[in-house]
Amino acid sequence: MAGLREIQSRIKSIEDTRKITNAMYMISSTKMRKAKQALEATEPYFYTLQSTIERILRHLPEMEHKYFEKPNMERHKIGLLVITGDKGLAGAYNHNILKMAQQFLDNRENQVQLFVVGELGRQYFINKHIHVEESFQYTVQNPTFSRARWISEVLLDKYDSGELDEIHVIYTRMENSMVSIPEDKRLLPIRRPSLSNIPSDVYQEEFFLIPSAKEAVNTIIPNYITGFIYGALVEAFYTVHHARMIAMEAATGNADELLRDLRIMYNRARQAAITQEITEVCSGARAQRSKT
Repeated sequence: MAGLREIQSRIKSIEDTRKITNAMYMISSTKMRKAKQALEATEPYFYTLQSTIERILRHLPEMEHKYFEKPNMERHKIGLLVITGDKGLAGAYNHNILKMAQQFLDNRENQVQLFVVGELGRQYFINKHIHVEESFQYTVQNPTFSRARWISEVLLDKYDSGELDEIHVIYTRMENSMVSIPEDKRLLPIRRPSLSNIPSDVYQEEFFLIPSAKEAVNTIIPNYITGFIYGALVEAFYTVHHARMIAMEAATGNADELLRDLRIMYNRARQAAITQEITEVCSGARAQRSKT
């Protein structure tokens, strides 16, 4: 059995660790609530843009534009935006994202240009000797609309110049309050809705785009891409802190169990030491009586 001092040292060490994990849980909880408020504040704007694009495609199904999908067009030059975290201690959050990105890169038919948000993602691809076209640093911990616009401008410049045929983003999405899943979302070109999926009772209102349909799409789509990237950044920020909360809660619970076991061990060792001392005193007293 370990000595009393050794057990006391282990108890002190675990208590210090428990304080850290509990503090990290509280910090992540606060940041998660802040991110949720930011996400809820942007959703009306994003969904309005999304519904506007759907209306354009519904009313002008024959419209041709570089941002809309063309039938039977081969696309092999793909831009992949991967959103990871800057730090660990978040369970399988980063592992799931990087696993999905690696599966995407393993498809040899595609020529992939890699764009990375997050230090862990950047380090992963560097260690794998995979070229990163651009790394957007100082973004994960502070997702803002200006940073999202910067990212979207870089991606759209390459798409408009013909360097990219498709743009995908891999991020973590909250399925519900308890479950988050990695998701691969194609941003461009935008898929056209199937005519068979449009309900027959949809009201076909009179629809005008001023000054022209092309000019309207040229304005709406970049804002839509920026809005989606901002939403993905905020949702990734939300989910990483949600994952960290769960991990720190589990770590704190494990620390409590270890402390309970160590305190039992300490009490047993202390009781054994006291019993041994009493036995030695009694044996000494008995020996003194026998001499007299």
